[in-house]
Amino acid sequence: MQWIEVDGSKGEGGGQILRSGLSLSMITGKAVRFTHIRAGRSKPGIMRQHLTAILAAQQVCAAQVTGAILNSTELTFIPGRIKSGDYRFDLGGAGSCALVLQTLLPALWSANGESRVRLSGGTHNPLAPSISFLQQVWLPLMEQMGAKATLSLHRCGFYPAGGGEIDVIVYPVKQWQALYLPQRGKLIEVSAQSLIADLPDSVAFRELNIVKQRLKAEQSKLSLVDVSSARCAGNALLVKLQFEHLTELFCAIGTKGKAAEKVAQEACDEVLAYLKSSAAVGEYLADQLLLPMAIAGDGRFTTPMLTEHLSTNALVIGQFLNCCIDIQSINQGIEINIKQ
Repeated sequence: MQWIEVDGSKGEGGGQILRSGLSLSMITGKAVRFTHIRAGRSKPGIMRQHLTAILAAQQVCAAQVTGAILNSTELTFIPGRIKSGDYRFDLGGAGSCALVLQTLLPALWSANGESRVRLSGGTHNPLAPSISFLQQVWLPLMEQMGAKATLSLHRCGFYPAGGGEIDVIVYPVKQWQALYLPQRGKLIEVSAQSLIADLPDSVAFRELNIVKQRLKAEQSKLSLVDVSSARCAGNALLVKLQFEHLTELFCAIGTKGKAAEKVAQEACDEVLAYLKSSAAVGEYLADQLLLPMAIAGDGRFTTPMLTEHLSTNALVIGQFLNCCIDIQSINQGIEINIKQ
């Protein structure tokens, strides 16, 4: 058997290497051996949310797996045939539902039938795309590429209790389409939502006031959203930018002891840094677009900078797919061109 060897210490050395490798193994049918998993992290090896993604991937394609245990730094994954169906996965805490879902979606899009996935865990996490980001930014772009999935958020999940609930219906892709995002176009609207659970309304009002002042957002576009069904207190500030050609969403997470003003300042800093560039796609969206564009075999986008996440993802993709990912410096950023 011919193996793809993926060294988890390369590049940014985090969990994205594992997730991308699993997705690509499933859709290409190529066996993969991971070593030095998450070697670049303070606690190397497989953590709970990574284990959930591995076991979920195993179930979706009836894979043969060794090394799927907590803290393991090595894993082998021999994929079988991808199966559509109804799936339920529980992260058992506040691990990111979005990261597990993004591991599975490329495979389920290539299945021969419709699938339904229910995930329980964290929905708005630091250092991970939020479920709101997937709903409002990433999945609409995926649909333009011919990959449709409808995502419903039933309950928010914050750290430490988690317990968020999402449902996803995944439709098989008939034909992947290229996506071209060289420009974002004119800014149409700035809006913001402050999600709060078991916290005073004043927390949201203080956050939204900072957004109004720094981003010149209209009062009518600022809203408090009570998500009191969450299993623990929590807060997330979502700032949404609607452009002609795409939507971007920036999320800052409130934590115990962190002032509402600091949460809002963090979100606004990210927004303003993005707006200073003429590039179309923010650094986090760039990470999420690269793999599906490589699967489609055609596409182009501009982004403000080449992050280590992005360059590492390109290296992993190149081990599985016969496509060219061309990265060029341009005025105020970089341009990514993908061709077969």
